[in-house]
Amino acid sequence: MEPLHNKHFSTAKLFVLTGLLLLSVGMIFGLGAAAQYILPNFLKQQLSFEKMRPLHVSAVVFWIIVAAMGSVFTYLQQYNGKKLRFPLLAKVQFMIFLITIIFILISYCFGEFGGREYWEFHPFLAMPIAVGWILFLINFIVSLGTLKKQPVYVWMWLTGIVFFLFTFLESYLWLLPYFRNNIINDMTVQWKSYGSMVGTWNMLIYGSSIFLMEKISGNKEAGRSPMAFVLYFTGFTNLLFNWGHHIYTLPTHQYIQYVSYAISMTELFIFGRIIYTWRTTISTAQRHFHIMSFRMLAAADFWVFLNLVQAIVMSIPAINVYTHGTHFTVAHTMGTTIGINTFLLLSFAFDMLHDSDVQMKPSAFVLIRFGFWITNISLLVFWLSLIFAGIAKAHWQMSAERTAFNTMMEQLRPYFDTVLNAGIVMIVGFLLMLYPLVKNLFKAYLRTED
Repeated sequence: MEPLHNKHFSTAKLFVLTGLLLLSVGMIFGLGAAAQYILPNFLKQQLSFEKMRPLHVSAVVFWIIVAAMGSVFTYLQQYNGKKLRFPLLAKVQFMIFLITIIFILISYCFGEFGGREYWEFHPFLAMPIAVGWILFLINFIVSLGTLKKQPVYVWMWLTGIVFFLFTFLESYLWLLPYFRNNIINDMTVQWKSYGSMVGTWNMLIYGSSIFLMEKISGNKEAGRSPMAFVLYFTGFTNLLFNWGHHIYTLPTHQYIQYVSYAISMTELFIFGRIIYTWRTTISTAQRHFHIMSFRMLAAADFWVFLNLVQAIVMSIPAINVYTHGTHFTVAHTMGTTIGINTFLLLSFAFDMLHDSDVQMKPSAFVLIRFGFWITNISLLVFWLSLIFAGIAKAHWQMSAERTAFNTMMEQLRPYFDTVLNAGIVMIVGFLLMLYPLVKNLFKAYLRTED
């Protein structure tokens, strides 16, 4: 591996910068949605909950997707030691995604919907996303050149790119009457596609994580070790089958549930083991040199452990019946999205900034470290509050005494208050980390423009 240290602001880094801005936007809308749990009339006329929630979800999902694309492009060039084969194609892809995302967020503000869950926007806007992703696939394959004797992260990137396109198109099968007119088929395909889709962007992120760990440690065998390929095949199997625990409550074939339960425990455990093993092998000097990226990877390792424990609990059918559709599930989503994916993507962002010609001031590092700790502490409180709220709601759902829904929600008020307050602190912590990072990335961009 011959890393390519680009001292200019590439299109790949512009993907990451845009992702960081989307993360900030998503957190603000998430805070607004949480506030509406406590204050139902908060911005009700301007941005009611049915608008606020998709604004939050879509912004965060696009943060993950856009930042992951930029990370893959950046690390592919460093791995190859040469630039993308079609840099103009990458620029076109970026503009397609940027314009489409802006249209999607604006459409939500005007109450224009028409989609499902992650993709609540009008299906017409899915077309440019698919086109942009095809350009991503073409540029990746051509820039890579060959698949012979490639390390595991290359295979993870390729698998994630190919199967995201497949699951994205699959998530729109509800447009066909055969699926839309049968509620069981419709729900099964929808939950299957979304579950698998998460596995596809995990492939992109985990692959980039292994590349970064190899880069930091200087151990070129990290991406070629047997354990790394075990992670790859386990992740691929999870991508194909672990969605089964989402449909435990549907009258489908039980063997699907058995298979999904058997394999859904493995991916995070193996990935956590790789990070933990890697952390014990690098020297003190190497830790200091890549301190910010290392801190973000270490935080992700901590959240991998916590979410693994919760995933094991959720995947037990007898427990899943209680927790499905409650805030217990929301806690798992928040834990993986923020605790794992976001911290891993931030580790890539700090690494990319290190490769630019703009360095941070010592005061900025102090600010980032402070934000890092209050973010993790508040996220833990946030996560636990959602879990307790989910347990309380699960008890209400299965209780023989049918208490009114409004009464149950009022009983959950202390948990929601805690979620809101912890969310405010968490957003402050993230902004303390993001401000110096985004500021320096803008500096690198403006210096390039000069």
